[in-house]
Amino acid sequence: MSATVPPSPRLRLRPGVAVTPLRDGLHLRGREASVTLEGSRALPALWELLRERLGNDRGHALGAREHLDPESAPPRLDPESAPPRLDPADPRVGSALDALTAQLRAHDLLIEQPAGAAEPAAWLGSCAPRPARAAAALAAARPVVAAADPEGPLASALMGALDRAGAPPEPRRDAGLAADRVVVVAGTPPVAVAVARTAAGGFVTAPAEPERARTDAESIAVRMARDTGAGSGSGSAGGSTEKSHGERGQETDWVREGSAAAVTALLAGAAAQRLLCAVAGLPDPAGPEEDPRLLPGHPAVLVASARPPHASYRPWVGGPAAPASPSPAPAGDLAGALRRIEALTDPFLGVLDAPLPGGLPQLPAALASCASVAGPLVAGAPRTDLARLTAVCRAAELCLGDGMPVAVGAGPKHALGRALRRAALATAGDRGTGRALGEEEWRGHPQARHWWTVLTRHLGLPMRMTVHRLAAEQAYLAVVRDPAGRTGTAGVAARAVEATAADAAALAALGAVTRAMTAEAAPAGAVHTAFSGAEAQLAVAGSEPAVWTDEGWTDRWLAAIAGREPQLCAALTRLTGLRPEPWKPGGSDLTGAGAAGSAGSAGPLLTALHACGFTVLAGREGTR
Repeated sequence: MSATVPPSPRLRLRPGVAVTPLRDGLHLRGREASVTLEGSRALPALWELLRERLGNDRGHALGAREHLDPESAPPRLDPESAPPRLDPADPRVGSALDALTAQLRAHDLLIEQPAGAAEPAAWLGSCAPRPARAAAALAAARPVVAAADPEGPLASALMGALDRAGAPPEPRRDAGLAADRVVVVAGTPPVAVAVARTAAGGFVTAPAEPERARTDAESIAVRMARDTGAGSGSGSAGGSTEKSHGERGQETDWVREGSAAAVTALLAGAAAQRLLCAVAGLPDPAGPEEDPRLLPGHPAVLVASARPPHASYRPWVGGPAAPASPSPAPAGDLAGALRRIEALTDPFLGVLDAPLPGGLPQLPAALASCASVAGPLVAGAPRTDLARLTAVCRAAELCLGDGMPVAVGAGPKHALGRALRRAALATAGDRGTGRALGEEEWRGHPQARHWWTVLTRHLGLPMRMTVHRLAAEQAYLAVVRDPAGRTGTAGVAARAVEATAADAAALAALGAVTRAMTAEAAPAGAVHTAFSGAEAQLAVAGSEPAVWTDEGWTDRWLAAIAGREPQLCAALTRLTGLRPEPWKPGGSDLTGAGAAGSAGSAGPLLTALHACGFTVLAGREGTR
């Protein structure tokens, strides 16, 4: 007996592909790709033959939607000029059909349909690499929709969406879930999505293990209730309007009810889509390649607002760290660091307040402000992007540090530079060591001269600068003082430690400038933090200053500081004896860390920083 050979799968055009005949070709476009084929007036005729071969006729429910554009369609010509009818038995026609089929396959406009298998759902056929396999996975998924009230609006909408997608669900009552929350689980191994309605809108979590989905939903609900002012939409103003305007108030209620129903339907549909895509092995709808706000390798949460109606995927970096979670690669440049800062400070899901210039002046230096545990925080820098980076790092340090030095950076080198400079300033105090340098030893540098001129002439502040070399190391301390004692402690306006006297003087003068700007423009009691040379490496990474520039140009100056950073860090390590330890979420308490060593209140922030590739260093001075 000979084994029965299974029939070959049948090629089909993907559902939803649109076809437009052109004068000398065809234009085909699908959900993910499109292709234009030109060069022969016979192509439209070839397409008719290929349609018959593929079995996608004009009236088929899953067939291609053919559009004949009057402007681009071949004109009706007389029989002599019309293209000849093609004979399918002609070998040349067969070769042309094979070439056309290969082009469609190369552009992912064809799918293979196993012989005898039922047609998959149109949405699967339009996007799944192997629709039949995906359909089989969905048929075996057996979704279970858990809710405190399985007959509530959100649970009912979700079950309806799953049923229409071809995955009939099973309802289950779960008294442990909040009244406005639903969790749906499907597949083997099980994958889950949590969806919730809030006073302001709602959210859908990323597909994950069932317990993780519930944990994420709880954390997200707390975060959104805290940050979005839940409940403000139904305040006294709305009641007053209804009482004053009668029918107008009733119309407002009708609009609100319609908006709530629309948000519920949107959330249910998004939850069903994310779950079924995960079960069928399809890409999640939230793709970082389509939205630059999302971070590769990190989950995204769909956040919906009811008024005004709006929905978007937001980065979620505040969830619990997985056991032995690898540390993501740090940001390679300033642009990458700023993208991660956007995730850390997302208005719905972030763990820190977003640093923004707002109404603060941006000349002669740049300022950015954000909220912190110490009150309003204002960071100053040569540019606004650098001020935003400085503000976020300092705000995180203030939140994490309690009785010990904590340094936060966009990567290990950045954090180490910040930690060593802070330790050196604490060791040297305001007087420094060694002889004081003469003004001529730093005033000739264009950046030191510029910022000192801005401080003393343009702002008209009677400041004094002293610069000391720290011991015998290639490290210098610059201190700017107000003789009248009006700024800082004992009249100290700014301090800086850098590898050269000119760098230290320039950054100390810049710090005094931004402190004066903060005192003038920021709210009373705002905490000021200054830019340091530690940020220079990120500022210049991936770029090359123009060859005709000198250190009078900010980018060339920052590149020079970055080049001197390794030698400065080695010198400051010898001076301070600092050996900071990485502080990661879920790790053991750091020796001598005091309150900051506990992961209790710091846990969510530590987790988010770790998830974004930021480095947290903590520890006291070591032994010299």
